[in-house]
Amino acid sequence: MNDNYRTVYRGGEGILIEKRSRFIATVRPVASEEEAVSFIDEMKKKYWDARHNCYAFTAGENREYTRCSDDGEPSGTAGRPMLEVLLGEGLYNTAVVVTRYFGGVLLGTGGLVRAYTGAVQEGLKASTLITRTRGVQLRINTDYTDFGRIQYITAERHIPVTDTEYTDQVTMHVIVANEEEAAFRKAVTEATGAKAMVEKEKDLWFAVVDGKAEIFS
Repeated sequence: MNDNYRTVYRGGEGILIEKRSRFIATVRPVASEEEAVSFIDEMKKKYWDARHNCYAFTAGENREYTRCSDDGEPSGTAGRPMLEVLLGEGLYNTAVVVTRYFGGVLLGTGGLVRAYTGAVQEGLKASTLITRTRGVQLRINTDYTDFGRIQYITAERHIPVTDTEYTDQVTMHVIVANEEEAAFRKAVTEATGAKAMVEKEKDLWFAVVDGKAEIFS
């Protein structure tokens, strides 16, 4: 896995109607193969009366757990096209189940591929997708004179500030992507004449969700 990867933060549900057949796509983030299997079983129990509950998922740092199933549909018309949507979106640790209630009209292989593909796309539209980035949390100690300069740097570079403490000096806690850490440290040093102290607090994964930094273990 690279230092950046796309995944689902909040799953969603999308519905597609094709020639009276109803396709319900349920998307969910999964951290492991076990979570994916549990989710699939949950959907099969929820939609026990449906003709098909096809699925696709990719889990693991290197997508080592990647599976799909046509669940009774003609081979290659459901699971694989669904998986191709997930992979095409560059998603990791994501599972989707598409439930089909048959409407009485046969769609043909091409129609099935389009329907299952379209259903997954609708499910993703209803979900919140994020980019997780490997980074560090830094603590910056500075005087009030240089505080404004550091604020300008964080705003200009879109560096999330998670907390600020005001005592006889200012202590800022910021999150910086690994690839930006060296440049950020240099900018702070130059702006403050090396007076501000920058220390690493911890390594982490983070993402910007609804305009705020979300930290992941």
